[in-house]
Amino acid sequence: MTRFAVIYYSSTGSVHDLAEAYAAGAEEAGAEVRLRRVAELVPHEIVEANEAWRDHLEVTADIPTADIKDLIWADGFALGTPTRFGQPASQLKQFIDSASAAWSAGHLAGKPASGFTSAHERHGGHEATLLALYHTFCHWGSIIVPTGYENYDVAHAAGGNPYGVSSIGSEGAPGLAVLEQARYQGHRLAMLARTMKDSRVEAA
Repeated sequence: MTRFAVIYYSSTGSVHDLAEAYAAGAEEAGAEVRLRRVAELVPHEIVEANEAWRDHLEVTADIPTADIKDLIWADGFALGTPTRFGQPASQLKQFIDSASAAWSAGHLAGKPASGFTSAHERHGGHEATLLALYHTFCHWGSIIVPTGYENYDVAHAAGGNPYGVSSIGSEGAPGLAVLEQARYQGHRLAMLARTMKDSRVEAA
């Protein structure tokens, strides 16, 4: 069975919703999925002062914390993060920065990978964040799988971002079109991971 990891950071829920849609799409493709959230780094008192942040962490407390072993285990993966000044959030970045041993051992190379994000504003840095995330995939040797416009009608309805799935936080929770695009991309990534895994087995 194909193994797929969805690893994300979310403070108030939008990226979490996208992560669940990615996981659902990968499961529909027949993959075994690990949905994982990276550890929170912000001091407890700051989280407690923000009701939405605190509530989201409470309702997602049962989701296991991501480990680099999850990336090694997976045949393909998707990473999700809010936009922080056009960059991935520090919480996800810290997780990425801990992957040096897995990278140097070649465990992350040749795996289909994509990213997803959410920013408060329509032009708040969605594309810049995804491209910054993809810099990491280049170093890892992963195979970047952008959304493109293969699923054009849904991609257009979801905002037309060809780099990855993104949502606009000021408009509330991700809409149905955005979630459908995330499910489609999760399904697509899992199918690509399975094809590539089967090819490696046949080559061996």
